[in-house]
Amino acid sequence: MKVLGIAGWSGSGKTTLLADLIPLLVQRGLRVSTIKHAHHEFDVDRPGKDSYRHREAGATEVLISSAKRFALMHEHRGATEPTLDELVARLSAVDLVLVEGFKHERHAKIEVWRSAVGKPMLQPSDPNVIAVASDQPLPGLPVPVLDAGNHVQIADFILAWMQQPAINGARRGAAE
Repeated sequence: MKVLGIAGWSGSGKTTLLADLIPLLVQRGLRVSTIKHAHHEFDVDRPGKDSYRHREAGATEVLISSAKRFALMHEHRGATEPTLDELVARLSAVDLVLVEGFKHERHAKIEVWRSAVGKPMLQPSDPNVIAVASDQPLPGLPVPVLDAGNHVQIADFILAWMQQPAINGARRGAAE
């Protein structure tokens, strides 16, 4: 599986880009999964539901299944947060895993950068950034600059990247 991050600061447009890229890549025949990092406590369950009660009672994992989908919730219960590689290893095999967040992990990334966010670029200090998607020209960068509003161009770039021979683990995806 290839692993590619969509990284950047909050408000840069990562989620919008991912939501538009996924159908473009699926239409081109790829099987795509995603991993989203949350920086705060989150819950996908609701109080009063059986699965919530199981988890609150102390279950480490609760798997909910129906004819259409299943969801697995895992409580860390004091253990450290899993690494990106550990999370990728839990996924079913697909062609491409798109990762939102985990900007400090060592995997290939497309940085989404907009000057209006007011944060510095990740690219100068992160050798794993393989391209920058921006809403303005950025001359002089050592990586390709993509038009953040042109999601077809970004999908084309991803498909071309997937075809390149491996240079090292970070440049091609950590879970190959």
